[in-house]
Amino acid sequence: MLCRQVRNCRAILDNVTSLDALDLALLRLLLTEPRLGVLETSRRLGIARGTAQARIGRLERDAVVRNWAPTVDPAGLGFGVMAFATLEVHQGQGIRQISEHLRSIPEVLEAHTTSGQGDVLCRIVARDHADLQRVLDAITSTQLVARTSTVISLTNEVPYRVAQLLGT
Repeated sequence: MLCRQVRNCRAILDNVTSLDALDLALLRLLLTEPRLGVLETSRRLGIARGTAQARIGRLERDAVVRNWAPTVDPAGLGFGVMAFATLEVHQGQGIRQISEHLRSIPEVLEAHTTSGQGDVLCRIVARDHADLQRVLDAITSTQLVARTSTVISLTNEVPYRVAQLLGT
């Protein structure tokens, strides 16, 4: 098992280290202007359209670029409260069952298995504090969850970002 994990990690690292200067320039451009078309991208980078299309395709295939969806702010949809809930799962319960349960709750935006005190960290949203209680009640409505600890996000000081990982 560990051998397979090491091989998978090496494959991921090989993909990352195989990015050349053109890939990095392409990613920087697409991060700053995600609506740019392939033709304009090729023009700005001074490369052939086919080269730009092939590079974008490879970045997608290698899962460097995961999607082209717009970033939607939950607050703009009326979900003005964001919180993080750490769940302690009853031992012996499969992570698949808790994952399925969390996927059934629309306000759970993300869920990560973690090391440390809790077992699962969830990013959740709600319309207001009363609605947050409803969401937490939905999360704990299963026998899978032993306990939760929740913190409310007051401000987002560093939004999700990856451009700085590409270097200068």
